[in-house]
Amino acid sequence: MTTSREQAGVPVAVANDLVRSYGHGQNAVQALAGVSAEFRRGQFTAIMGPSGSGKSTFLQCMAGLDTVTSGTVRIGEVDITSLGRTELTRLRRDRLGFVFQSFNLLPMLTAEENIQLTGRLGGRDADAGWFDTIVDALGLRGRLRHRPAEMSGGQQQRVAVARALLTRPEVLFADEPTGNLDSRSGAEVLGFLRTAVDSYRQTVVMVTHDPAAAAYADRVLFLADGRIVGELAEPTSDLVHARMRKLEG
Repeated sequence: MTTSREQAGVPVAVANDLVRSYGHGQNAVQALAGVSAEFRRGQFTAIMGPSGSGKSTFLQCMAGLDTVTSGTVRIGEVDITSLGRTELTRLRRDRLGFVFQSFNLLPMLTAEENIQLTGRLGGRDADAGWFDTIVDALGLRGRLRHRPAEMSGGQQQRVAVARALLTRPEVLFADEPTGNLDSRSGAEVLGFLRTAVDSYRQTVVMVTHDPAAAAYADRVLFLADGRIVGELAEPTSDLVHARMRKLEG
Protein backbone atom coordinates (compact mmCIF):
# COMPACT_ATOMS: atom_id res chain seq x y z
CA MET A 1 0.00 0.00 0.00
CA THR A 2 1.31 3.44 -0.89
CA THR A 3 1.80 5.56 2.20
CA SER A 4 0.93 9.22 2.57
CA ARG A 5 4.65 9.99 2.66
CA GLU A 6 5.08 8.47 -0.80
CA GLN A 7 2.00 10.28 -2.12
CA ALA A 8 2.96 13.70 -0.80
CA GLY A 9 3.21 16.03 -3.77
CA VAL A 10 3.77 19.71 -4.39
CA PRO A 11 3.50 22.12 -1.48
CA VAL A 12 -0.02 23.35 -0.77
CA ALA A 13 1.14 25.80 1.92
CA VAL A 14 4.50 27.58 2.15
CA ALA A 15 5.92 29.91 4.78
CA ASN A 16 8.88 32.04 3.76
CA ASP A 17 10.97 33.82 6.40
CA LEU A 18 8.03 34.61 8.69
CA VAL A 19 8.62 37.23 11.36
CA ARG A 20 5.95 38.17 13.89
CA SER A 21 6.65 40.85 16.48
CA TYR A 22 4.36 42.28 19.14
CA GLY A 23 4.85 45.71 20.65
CA HIS A 24 7.33 48.41 19.70
CA GLY A 25 10.83 49.54 20.53
CA GLN A 26 12.43 48.10 23.63
CA ASN A 27 9.15 46.42 24.60
CA ALA A 28 8.87 44.48 21.34
CA VAL A 29 8.59 40.70 21.62
CA GLN A 30 9.49 38.57 18.61
CA ALA A 31 7.28 35.49 18.53
CA LEU A 32 8.60 34.32 15.14
CA ALA A 33 12.13 35.06 14.03
CA GLY A 34 12.32 33.97 10.39
CA VAL A 35 10.43 30.69 9.98
CA SER A 36 10.31 28.91 6.62
CA ALA A 37 8.51 25.64 5.96
CA GLU A 38 6.55 23.72 3.32
CA PHE A 39 3.48 21.55 3.79
CA ARG A 40 2.62 19.05 1.08
CA ARG A 41 -0.56 17.40 -0.09
CA GLY A 42 -1.33 14.19 1.76
CA GLN A 43 1.05 14.98 4.61
CA PHE A 44 0.41 15.17 8.36
CA THR A 45 2.75 17.59 10.16
CA ALA A 46 2.88 18.14 13.92
CA ILE A 47 4.39 21.33 15.32
CA MET A 48 5.92 21.16 18.77
CA GLY A 49 8.08 23.25 21.05
CA PRO A 50 8.43 24.50 24.61
CA SER A 51 5.97 27.02 25.98
CA GLY A 52 6.56 30.36 24.28
CA SER A 53 8.38 28.81 21.32
CA GLY A 54 6.00 30.40 18.78
CA LYS A 55 4.23 27.26 17.60
CA SER A 56 0.67 28.59 17.98
CA THR A 57 1.67 31.95 16.48
CA PHE A 58 3.17 30.10 13.52
CA LEU A 59 -0.03 28.13 12.98
CA GLN A 60 -2.18 31.26 13.23
CA CYS A 61 -0.02 33.12 10.71
CA MET A 62 -0.11 30.15 8.31
CA ALA A 63 -3.90 30.02 8.62
CA GLY A 64 -4.40 33.75 8.08
CA LEU A 65 -5.72 34.22 11.62
CA ASP A 66 -2.85 36.52 12.59
CA THR A 67 -0.91 39.05 10.54
CA VAL A 68 2.83 38.77 9.93
CA THR A 69 5.38 41.49 10.53
CA SER A 70 7.36 40.36 7.49
CA GLY A 71 7.69 37.33 5.24
CA THR A 72 5.03 35.58 3.18
CA VAL A 73 2.52 32.75 3.44
CA ARG A 74 1.24 31.06 0.30
CA ILE A 75 -1.79 28.82 0.08
CA GLY A 76 -1.48 27.26 -3.33
CA GLU A 77 -0.53 30.14 -5.62
CA VAL A 78 -2.02 32.85 -3.39
CA ASP A 79 0.12 35.03 -1.14
CA ILE A 80 -2.34 35.47 1.72
CA THR A 81 -0.19 38.14 3.37
CA SER A 82 -1.13 40.47 0.51
CA LEU A 83 -4.90 39.95 0.76
CA GLY A 84 -7.39 42.43 2.15
CA ARG A 85 -9.71 41.47 4.98
CA THR A 86 -12.63 40.44 2.77
CA GLU A 87 -10.46 38.36 0.43
CA LEU A 88 -8.73 36.70 3.37
CA THR A 89 -12.05 35.84 5.02
CA ARG A 90 -13.27 34.28 1.78
CA LEU A 91 -10.06 32.25 1.36
CA ARG A 92 -10.22 30.92 4.93
CA ARG A 93 -13.87 29.96 4.45
CA ASP A 94 -13.47 28.33 1.05
CA ARG A 95 -9.98 26.78 1.11
CA LEU A 96 -8.96 26.11 4.72
CA GLY A 97 -10.30 24.03 7.59
CA PHE A 98 -9.88 24.69 11.31
CA VAL A 99 -10.10 22.56 14.44
CA PHE A 100 -9.49 24.16 17.83
CA GLN A 101 -9.13 22.89 21.37
CA SER A 102 -12.39 24.55 22.39
CA PHE A 103 -14.52 22.93 19.60
CA ASN A 104 -16.16 26.28 18.64
CA LEU A 105 -19.59 24.80 17.92
CA LEU A 106 -22.72 26.96 17.97
CA PRO A 107 -24.81 25.73 20.92
CA MET A 108 -28.20 26.43 19.34
CA LEU A 109 -27.46 24.31 16.25
CA THR A 110 -27.60 20.53 15.92
CA ALA A 111 -24.52 18.52 15.02
CA GLU A 112 -25.67 18.35 11.39
CA GLU A 113 -26.26 22.09 11.25
CA ASN A 114 -22.84 22.78 12.79
CA ILE A 115 -21.17 20.49 10.24
CA GLN A 116 -22.97 22.21 7.35
CA LEU A 117 -22.41 25.73 8.67
CA THR A 118 -19.23 26.76 6.82
CA GLY A 119 -20.54 25.69 3.43
CA ARG A 120 -23.86 27.41 3.93
CA LEU A 121 -22.15 30.64 4.97
CA GLY A 122 -20.38 30.46 1.63
CA GLY A 123 -23.63 29.83 -0.22
CA ARG A 124 -22.76 26.27 -1.14
CA ASP A 125 -24.64 23.03 -0.63
CA ALA A 126 -22.53 20.17 0.68
CA ASP A 127 -21.77 17.15 -1.47
CA ALA A 128 -24.21 14.61 0.00
CA GLY A 129 -21.93 11.66 -0.66
CA TRP A 130 -18.94 13.34 0.98
CA PHE A 131 -21.10 14.38 3.93
CA ASP A 132 -22.17 10.77 4.44
CA THR A 133 -18.59 9.54 4.14
CA ILE A 134 -17.33 11.90 6.83
CA VAL A 135 -20.28 11.41 9.18
CA ASP A 136 -20.03 7.62 9.02
CA ALA A 137 -16.23 7.58 9.32
CA LEU A 138 -16.47 9.72 12.46
CA GLY A 139 -19.32 7.68 13.93
CA LEU A 140 -21.71 10.64 14.08
CA ARG A 141 -24.73 9.18 12.29
CA GLY A 142 -26.69 8.76 15.52
CA ARG A 143 -25.78 12.23 16.81
CA LEU A 144 -26.77 14.47 13.92
CA ARG A 145 -29.89 15.83 15.66
CA HIS A 146 -28.14 16.42 18.98
CA ARG A 147 -26.95 19.85 20.11
CA PRO A 148 -23.46 20.32 21.60
CA ALA A 149 -24.73 20.24 25.21
CA GLU A 150 -26.12 16.76 24.52
CA MET A 151 -22.76 15.38 23.35
CA SER A 152 -19.51 14.42 25.03
CA GLY A 153 -16.32 16.38 24.41
CA GLY A 154 -15.05 13.72 22.04
CA GLN A 155 -18.27 13.80 20.05
CA GLN A 156 -18.17 17.60 19.86
CA GLN A 157 -14.61 17.52 18.56
CA ARG A 158 -15.58 14.93 15.94
CA VAL A 159 -18.34 17.31 14.81
CA ALA A 160 -15.73 20.07 14.58
CA VAL A 161 -13.47 17.82 12.47
CA ALA A 162 -16.39 16.93 10.19
CA ARG A 163 -17.20 20.62 9.75
CA ALA A 164 -13.57 21.38 8.89
CA LEU A 165 -13.38 18.60 6.29
CA LEU A 166 -16.78 19.05 4.63
CA THR A 167 -15.53 21.75 2.25
CA ARG A 168 -12.51 19.58 1.25
CA PRO A 169 -9.99 22.20 2.40
CA GLU A 170 -6.53 22.45 0.91
CA VAL A 171 -5.12 22.47 4.45
CA LEU A 172 -6.68 21.55 7.77
CA PHE A 173 -5.10 23.49 10.67
CA ALA A 174 -5.56 21.98 14.12
CA ASP A 175 -4.49 23.79 17.31
CA GLU A 176 -4.26 21.38 20.26
CA PRO A 177 -7.28 19.40 18.97
CA THR A 178 -7.05 16.83 21.78
CA GLY A 179 -6.28 19.30 24.59
CA ASN A 180 -9.76 19.08 26.11
CA LEU A 181 -10.27 15.35 25.53
CA ASP A 182 -9.57 12.20 27.52
CA SER A 183 -7.03 9.79 26.06
CA ARG A 184 -9.60 7.55 24.39
CA SER A 185 -11.51 10.40 22.73
CA GLY A 186 -8.24 12.03 21.72
CA ALA A 187 -7.03 8.83 20.08
CA GLU A 188 -10.30 8.59 18.11
CA VAL A 189 -9.92 12.14 16.77
CA LEU A 190 -6.25 11.65 15.92
CA GLY A 191 -7.00 8.33 14.26
CA PHE A 192 -9.49 10.00 11.96
CA LEU A 193 -7.07 12.80 11.10
CA ARG A 194 -4.58 10.06 10.17
CA THR A 195 -7.26 8.39 8.03
CA ALA A 196 -8.09 11.70 6.35
CA VAL A 197 -4.45 11.98 5.29
CA ASP A 198 -4.03 8.36 4.18
CA SER A 199 -7.41 7.82 2.53
CA TYR A 200 -8.40 11.30 1.30
CA ARG A 201 -4.94 12.88 0.82
CA GLN A 202 -5.84 15.65 3.23
CA THR A 203 -3.04 17.97 4.39
CA VAL A 204 -3.04 18.40 8.18
CA VAL A 205 -0.92 20.83 10.21
CA MET A 206 -1.34 20.33 13.95
CA VAL A 207 0.08 22.10 16.99
CA THR A 208 0.35 19.80 19.99
CA HIS A 209 2.27 19.48 23.25
CA ASP A 210 1.62 15.73 23.46
CA PRO A 211 4.30 13.31 22.10
CA ALA A 212 1.65 10.59 21.74
CA ALA A 213 -0.42 12.89 19.52
CA ALA A 214 2.62 13.89 17.46
CA ALA A 215 3.33 10.21 16.79
CA TYR A 216 0.27 10.12 14.50
CA ALA A 217 2.01 12.57 12.14
CA ASP A 218 4.37 11.92 9.23
CA ARG A 219 6.84 14.43 10.60
CA VAL A 220 7.33 16.80 13.50
CA LEU A 221 8.72 20.33 13.23
CA PHE A 222 10.29 21.61 16.46
CA LEU A 223 10.30 25.31 17.31
CA ALA A 224 12.28 27.15 19.96
CA ASP A 225 12.62 30.89 20.43
CA GLY A 226 10.59 31.57 17.31
CA ARG A 227 12.73 29.44 14.99
CA ILE A 228 12.56 25.93 13.57
CA VAL A 229 15.33 24.03 15.32
CA GLY A 230 14.72 20.50 14.12
CA GLU A 231 12.59 18.04 12.19
CA LEU A 232 11.76 14.41 12.89
CA ALA A 233 10.43 12.06 10.22
CA GLU A 234 8.35 8.99 11.08
CA PRO A 235 8.04 10.03 14.72
CA THR A 236 7.31 7.77 17.64
CA SER A 237 6.16 8.94 21.04
CA ASP A 238 9.52 8.01 22.61
CA LEU A 239 11.55 9.83 19.94
CA VAL A 240 9.41 12.95 20.22
CA HIS A 241 9.58 12.89 24.01
CA ALA A 242 13.37 12.60 23.93
CA ARG A 243 13.68 15.52 21.50
CA MET A 244 11.37 17.68 23.62
CA ARG A 245 13.35 16.90 26.77
CA LYS A 246 16.48 18.25 25.07
CA LEU A 247 14.68 21.42 23.98
CA GLU A 248 13.15 22.04 27.37
CA GLY A 249 16.37 21.23 29.20
